[in-house]
Amino acid sequence: MTRWTHTIYLGETLPLQAQTLHIRHLGMQDYESTWHAMQEYTDTRDSDSQDELWIVEHPPVFTQGQAGKSEHILNPGDIPVIQVDRGGQVTYHGPGQLVVYPLIDIKRNKLGVRQLVNNIEQSIIDMLAYYAINAYAKADAPGVYVTEQKIASLGLRIRKGCSFHGLALNVDMDLAPFQRINPCGYAGLEMVQCKALGGPQTVLEAGDKLIQTFSQIMGYQQLVHHQGLAE
Repeated sequence: MTRWTHTIYLGETLPLQAQTLHIRHLGMQDYESTWHAMQEYTDTRDSDSQDELWIVEHPPVFTQGQAGKSEHILNPGDIPVIQVDRGGQVTYHGPGQLVVYPLIDIKRNKLGVRQLVNNIEQSIIDMLAYYAINAYAKADAPGVYVTEQKIASLGLRIRKGCSFHGLALNVDMDLAPFQRINPCGYAGLEMVQCKALGGPQTVLEAGDKLIQTFSQIMGYQQLVHHQGLAE
């Protein structure tokens, strides 16, 4: 297990759990089991439970948010559709896409939901800026965009004052399945990915950079890395 430690300053008033982020590198995992593991962690955590960031890829799957409308699923074909408990409409996950799940106690971190969303979006924007990619968020359409094309999707669920679900960043993937849906409920929305823009070329590279920007924006002073869920 690798440990990256940042300086902890004297006089810090937040509890140790709010200073430390545990990062779980999960590799390729099926969507449904990962989703249920997130639910279980959120349902059983308490005020002493650690904040975690799960880094994962999923095999091809469409996920439909709580308020999702079936008309936005145009032609799923042989790709499964899973109805889930996050916000938002339908999106696609597949190999070559970085998926990041922040399991954060927002009450302990003194964050509102809107601020958490802003922080997640800004962490992606800052990461892409490292590669001279001018990305931005939209107030009326969660996610991150480059020249009106969507590069990252975002959907959260808050339960017991804690977040789960998260973000999906297109890195080096087959974008064709997005044409089988109205991505995030927007007909004709074009998707773009990092590799085509000169950004991170692999999911591993994108994940490493995003861990840095997210932890900085959130103010975590210690990062502890784990392989898998058991460690």
